[in-house]
Amino acid sequence: MSNAIPFEQSYRALPERFYSEESPRAASQPKFIAYNEPLASSLGLPPNWDTTAEGLALLSGSAQLEAPSPLSMFYAGHQFGQFNPALGDGRAILIGELVDKEGARFDIQLKGSGPTQHSRGGDGLSPLGPVIREYLMSEFMFYAGVPTSRSLAAISTGDPVYRERSEPGGVLTRVTSSHIRFGTFQYFAARGDDEALEHLTDYVIARHYPDCQDTERPALALLERVMRRTAALIAAWQGLGFIHGVMNTDNMLICGETIDYGPCAMMDGFRINQVFSSIDHAGRYAYHQQPSIGQWNLMALADALLPIIDPDREEAIRLAKGVLEGYGPAFKRVYAERCAAKLGLEASDESDVLFQSLLEVMQQHHLDFTGTFIELESIRFNGLKAPESLSAWLPSWFEALDKKNDTDALAAMRKANPALIARNHQVEFAIQEACLNEDFARFEQLRAAVTDPFNRAHIGTPLSEAPKPGETVMRTFCGT
Repeated sequence: MSNAIPFEQSYRALPERFYSEESPRAASQPKFIAYNEPLASSLGLPPNWDTTAEGLALLSGSAQLEAPSPLSMFYAGHQFGQFNPALGDGRAILIGELVDKEGARFDIQLKGSGPTQHSRGGDGLSPLGPVIREYLMSEFMFYAGVPTSRSLAAISTGDPVYRERSEPGGVLTRVTSSHIRFGTFQYFAARGDDEALEHLTDYVIARHYPDCQDTERPALALLERVMRRTAALIAAWQGLGFIHGVMNTDNMLICGETIDYGPCAMMDGFRINQVFSSIDHAGRYAYHQQPSIGQWNLMALADALLPIIDPDREEAIRLAKGVLEGYGPAFKRVYAERCAAKLGLEASDESDVLFQSLLEVMQQHHLDFTGTFIELESIRFNGLKAPESLSAWLPSWFEALDKKNDTDALAAMRKANPALIARNHQVEFAIQEACLNEDFARFEQLRAAVTDPFNRAHIGTPLSEAPKPGETVMRTFCGT
């Protein structure tokens, strides 16, 4: 069935204890609700593949794949701070890898296509709602310039999925540079399997960080590269007002891309300690906690890598600690650049003070995170009358801007501040209309809009506006 698609499985070069053989479950009445043609083209898939029986069968899980046969990965992870030594892909099956036109390798994974050996009693299925959420959120993040997994296809299965109630089922085809997680290293470290750690490190370096191969300590160099990518990733989240929701170590990718858009959400009215996830009762993964949790997760990764950083554990700890001490400065540098650009400035002590004081104003008045920066742009460059809430802060910003060229400042703001985000209430509207009424019109509207989030033509349109009273989403759910 898949012979015409040049799938590879380089992950199979690793020992068999890294994965389990799996077969997706056939959907009874599969139907495309979304197909990402630009992404498909970049991966070398046939034009209009979504109109073919082969494309539908393969991406819905109905095809019987033989070579390379599908697999699910073993991994462990800290979940809300508690270590689980045996997790793995409980509802995800890797059907293969594709090399794009630029020579980059990507995993192609079906999410929600049935149980695996790692399902721990679960059904391995996904309701359609989380499929829609992940498709919209991951595509928004990509077009907003954030490293992320992407969505190739969203399919309704025609089969019910039972959670608190019966819901329509769906399958998401997820594409990412690889699905190797911090928890993949933790899985083998927990078993004292240093040989597997060596194999995994060599594979990850060859696939993602080849410049580490010729260093004196490749595992330490790997930790340093992952540290920098993680710092930059979370700085990007903070600059957009994105809240991941479940930053467990099994949800953090070694390649530094965002993954697992379960109970994620975008900030509306600014609250520094905002939490959306229905399962984050203590606020461990609140907005303001994300930078420090990134470092905590890197510490867990470093602990797993210690045996192959240096045979002397104390020396390995000393070396790893030296790398992790670079996380704070790395995060602050990228974050400062992003924050300054949102104000049309270059990073400096002055821009840091301005941005932090603006956040205090936004917190005090519960100002919309995305809308505030669009409003600032209009106040400065379009003569919009300033609201009372910003009146005391604006003079200092104007003074800083007066030192810059207005053209450069405006260009920086327009590049850093999206006019439209995947608003929580709009995503929820799209989910409800699709799942309750089989109406995908709003989903299609939002899908088109999030691929062009910096376009100022979105300003003032219904999809871009903050939620009205009664529309605010307070809780989000993962769908497992």
